Amino acid sequence: MKVGIPRETRKGERRVAATPETVKQLVELGLEVLIESTAGAAAGYGDAEYLRAGGTVVPELDPGELHVYAHVRPLERTTALALSRGAITVGLASPSSELPTVRALADAGITSFALELVPRISRAQSMDALTSQALVAGYRCVLEAAMRLPRFFPLYMTAAGTIPPARVLVLGVGVAGLQAIGTAKRLGARVSANDIRPSSADEVASMGGTFIKLDVENAEASGGYARELSADRGALQRQLLAPHVAQADVLITTAAVPGRPAPLLVTREMVQGMRHGSVVVDLAAESGGNVEGSVPGKEVHVPTADGDGTVTVVGMKDAASAMPADASRLYAKNVANLLALMTHDGIVDPDWTDEVVQGTCLTHEGIVRHGPTAEALAALGQAHAAESVGTANEGVS
Repeated sequence: MKVGIPRETRKGERRVAATPETVKQLVELGLEVLIESTAGAAAGYGDAEYLRAGGTVVPELDPGELHVYAHVRPLERTTALALSRGAITVGLASPSSELPTVRALADAGITSFALELVPRISRAQSMDALTSQALVAGYRCVLEAAMRLPRFFPLYMTAAGTIPPARVLVLGVGVAGLQAIGTAKRLGARVSANDIRPSSADEVASMGGTFIKLDVENAEASGGYARELSADRGALQRQLLAPHVAQADVLITTAAVPGRPAPLLVTREMVQGMRHGSVVVDLAAESGGNVEGSVPGKEVHVPTADGDGTVTVVGMKDAASAMPADASRLYAKNVANLLALMTHDGIVDPDWTDEVVQGTCLTHEGIVRHGPTAEALAALGQAHAAESVGTANEGVS
């Protein structure tokens, strides 16, 4: 069976869905791997390396000739329609925000696997792309902050005087948040953190940080994810966080609720309460933002409340792609491990009794298998139908 590895075309994307290491793994499974020329160039993997690993480098991929299409970013609708019926896709799909593509995949009879949907069970950890990419993003956030902060992170005791360590506050203690805590600690900062899941306290302590406990309801959902707070509880959380934000030299926010816009944790007023020169890095900027006024891919300067300076707010965009070599190394292993689970005697043949296969499947045999996405598509269809009826009635009148 032919597995295709495309050159990613979305602006800002530098990762690739296979490395020479994973190409070798797939070839050993009996698969033929076709790599589009320069697909790995931005991540530091040249065509010659793929050839030595047993892959075949082609000038351009023809989706219609492939049995499996492995990708990083969600597919374009045109690509989905170009695939042959019964083909398999593996990659990040962003189903909640890419509904037209999901519909196209189902209509085209494509079996698609969305890596965002990998079940959070121990057996599936090696396929969990959200976790692997969050690790890269959390690390990158601290570097972005350190480059902009006009002072040292660590404590220095010198003959000219003592420089105290920077104070770093991390909001959201998932994989990205924990990586941010660990990286800031390694740079010598004094780190504190908060999450609406009380179970995160031990994880923060294990990374050397101090957990800030707030009198806010437990908001832990199934699978270890956070669930969205009610409006009044969200307001209370911001009120309780405000003094901690004001004391921080660096604020890093990583909070996310799967399938929903990022929760607002920090208002503009809270940012204005920080000291001149402070830095805020919002990892969730692309999904709505944890920080009011953050802009994906932009640096915004917010005046402090006393009018004497500004706070730099960095809206992260393509965070994992900013470190494409290792991000691709991890992501490609996620893809290859999922394909290995489904490959027998050189044939990718999903076992539909396997909970990992079932949980990761987005579309199969013309049906959207992921419940929340199917519901969103149905609601979208009803909205379009109502709009059409309304337009028709206007025409009659």
